[in-house]
Amino acid sequence: MVDKFIKTMRKMAGLSQLELAKKCNIANTTISGYETGYREPDFKTLLNIAKNCGFEINFVNKKNEVLNIENITRKEL
Repeated sequence: MVDKFIKTMRKMAGLSQLELAKKCNIANTTISGYETGYREPDFKTLLNIAKNCGFEINFVNKKNEVLNIENITRKEL
């Protein structure tokens, strides 16, 4: 499913795989692998791809409250 999101974000941003790869500082074959489902990005890479396509990743709970990934703080144990 992530593969379709990456491809859609890239196309909506008007970027080729090569252009997105350069913006994200990764190989264009890696972008291709993500879009075909051959590879899956870690969360940090996915955030970077979204940012470079002009998107942000949010989580929405059942009450429709938005949790923006940048507002999450990690509690030290």
